[in-house]
Amino acid sequence: MKKLLVISAILALTSVSAFAQQTKGTIVSVSGTGEVRADNDQAHASFFIEEQDKDKDAAASRVNQKMKQGTEILKKMDPDGKYVTRGYYTYPVYSEVNKSRTITSWRVGQSLELTTSHLQQLPATAAAVQQVLALNGISFGLSEATTKSLEAKRLEAAYKNLQERVQVIAKALGRDPADSTIESLDVDSASAHFQPLSRAFAAAPMMAKGAAVQETSFEPGDTVLSANIVAKIKFN
Repeated sequence: MKKLLVISAILALTSVSAFAQQTKGTIVSVSGTGEVRADNDQAHASFFIEEQDKDKDAAASRVNQKMKQGTEILKKMDPDGKYVTRGYYTYPVYSEVNKSRTITSWRVGQSLELTTSHLQQLPATAAAVQQVLALNGISFGLSEATTKSLEAKRLEAAYKNLQERVQVIAKALGRDPADSTIESLDVDSASAHFQPLSRAFAAAPMMAKGAAVQETSFEPGDTVLSANIVAKIKFN
């Protein structure tokens, strides 16, 4: 019985050795993926104002005045924020009676986008400016500095995953991972930033003079940064 077991073991080792010899010079493509999760530290908010009036100039004047007031409030509340003016528009409103093409009034609007890292201050900032402008959309993400600081970590995670897969493949081929060499290596990094903001404008609600807006609660959440490494591995 012991003799049969010894013979079986010898045959198994011979089979593995023969298979390992057959895979000599084999090149396989292996990919590794790494992810790093980080708390969002930047916000991107869009504010807008829209006015409607029979007098186009009157509507435009109110929009210009309120946008100026809103911008001043924002810059006072968040002087370190980055501001970009977007989407100034003017278009006619036609009569719906008998499908008439008669112009009954004009709609004028404008938007302003804020990028800020002062997340704790953001609820108060938004509430202050909402006395003049409407909050159209907001999204959270990672600042450029944070994204760069996490670059090495996600690449290290991806390379570690690549090495683990090479070991699994080597074992399946009956080879020693130490006998493998990297023929080529491609790195593809991907990261999640801001989600697109809504562009569907609606008329801003009219508020009584001096009316206060309650602060909105914001939950910044987190972002997952990923990296993908694809390598060609040769078994010598």
